Order: sequence, then structure tokens, then C-alpha cells
Amino acid sequence: MESDIKQAIALLIQNIKRLISVDTKKLEYIIAAQIAGGHVILADSHGVGKTSLARALAQSIHWHPEDMVSGDVKMEGFNRIQCTVDLLPQDILGYNRFIGHSGEMLFNKGPVFAHFVLCDEINLLTPKTQGSFLQVMEEQSVTIEGKLYRLSDPFFIIATMNLRGVHLFPLPAPQLDRFMIRLSLGYPSAEDELEIIGRHGRTDAWDSFESVISSADLIRWKKMVDHVQMDPDIAAYIVDCIRQTRAHPDIETGASPRAGVRISRLVRSLALCRGLDYVPLDFVKETFIPAMAHRIITRDPSIPPETPLEAILNTTPVEPKRRESS
Repeated sequence: MESDIKQAIALLIQNIKRLISVDTKKLEYIIAAQIAGGHVILADSHGVGKTSLARALAQSIHWHPEDMVSGDVKMEGFNRIQCTVDLLPQDILGYNRFIGHSGEMLFNKGPVFAHFVLCDEINLLTPKTQGSFLQVMEEQSVTIEGKLYRLSDPFFIIATMNLRGVHLFPLPAPQLDRFMIRLSLGYPSAEDELEIIGRHGRTDAWDSFESVISSADLIRWKKMVDHVQMDPDIAAYIVDCIRQTRAHPDIETGASPRAGVRISRLVRSLALCRGLDYVPLDFVKETFIPAMAHRIITRDPSIPPETPLEAILNTTPVEPKRRESS
């Protein structure tokens, strides 16, 4: 069964890379986060393909309404939110509208009611509007005027974030903590950039792009993540590394307990994507920095968070006898 998933993920990656030049491992992390039920933030400069990557992933999935886990409101397959400074929370979540002839209130759902949401340039939103994502990202539900609306599975947000520009509002720590992983695509190589010009210089670049997996696959794989085995020593290693972020002299604010939950689920999902039913230690080490760098704050802003995190990885031992001594 795991080998079948590995083949399906390989086909998905191949389909996306037909149109988007992106590092295979980073794309694998994004897919693993989606299967794990997490959310992804892509932080980069303008024009490196963040939006196109999200669109390609969304269009690679065929959304079957009958396969979705039941929720309170019918959801779209894919919605894109183009963030601007004048967007309000009701533009994201929805609002109640009074129907005069019937005297009833009708709920107009916002674009967040979709199984795949692209939130483009999230740091153009004001803090008040950014806050409208807090509940839905953590609880997969929305509260409008005291009424709770549950969103059905699968539910996945990719947010893009510009690193430079005017009128940018940094995301607060509690919101960043809700993203399972943060990635930077970076600039393509010269060869890739030449290929991008040739590919996207045509008006028909997206015409032959088709879905290769279904929403039912995502739901089935998400249920399988819990069955991927993680050795207690590896779980203890994750906890040790996270606790070290709270004691490191260069770190002002360390990672939260939520971070441990997120990375443990991420590496289980990554193992599933790679055709394994267990989590190797190397999977923790390769995902620790992209899963943690956006969750910590260094004392000196000139020190990137990756620096102390790398030191923590290099100095935190795995305790093979932890189970015997506990």
C-alpha cells in the first residue's frame, strides 16, 4: 500500500514539474504537509512562482464533492484570495445578509470555505484581517455572529508572503505557529529560467494541465498518517530539540509544544509519501529547520533563526536508552 502511495506522489510531482520549475524535495514537503492536515507558507521575492506552484498543485487534484467529509457549509474545491490592505475579515470568512421579503438571515460564505485555499500575499493584510485565519487554521471552523460553521475535509491553506515591499504587515507569532512548514523557493537556475521563459511565454501553457489524483486519495492518505510508526526515541529527540530552542542563548522565543505535534505529523506524512511505514531519524533532521525557523525569534535580528537551529541539531544527542530508564 505504501508503495502505491509513493508512485502516486511521484506522478503528482511529475505533473506539477511539467509546468513549474521547483525543487523536488520542497515540493515533497508541501505535499506531505497537505496530507498531514497542515498548512504551508511560501516566503519569497516577487515572481519566483509561488502562486503558480499553488495553482498547479490545486489543479492536480480532482475534487469529488461526494468524497468530502461532511461539513456545515458546501465548500468549493479551490479558491484564491488575493490579499490587499483594504480586505476585511468578512471578505475572508463570510457574513450574514438580511433577506427583506422573508425576514431571514442568509449566510454568504467567504472564500475560505474551500478544500484548497491560496492566500496570495498574506502580509498585505492588516493585522485585524490576518487574525480572521487564526480559528479556521487551528480548528477548521469559522464563527460568524456566534454561530459555528465546521469546514469539511480536506482543508489546506497555502499562503504566499513577500519578503520586501511597501505596506507589509508582519504576521504575528501565534499565526506563524499555525503553519506546519515555511519554505522559500528561491531563484531558479539559468537553465530553469530559460525553460520558464519558453514555457510560460505561450498562452496555452495551462491548457493541457490535468488532475492526476483525487480528493478521495487525500482523505484516505490523511487517515493513514496516524498508522506510520515513530520510535519513542525519535519522538523524544524531537522534544529535546524543541526544548533546546527555549534554552539557547541566541533565541528570545522558542518553539511551542504545538511545534512538536506539527513536525511529528509532518515526518509521518513524509514517510508515507516516500513509501515507508516508519519514520527514520533523518526525516526529522531534514525537516526540522523549515518546520521551526518561522516559530522562533532570535535575540539579535541580524542572526537568522536557521543558525541556532542548526547548532541545536548538531549538538542534541539521540538517547537510545531513554525507554529503559523511564
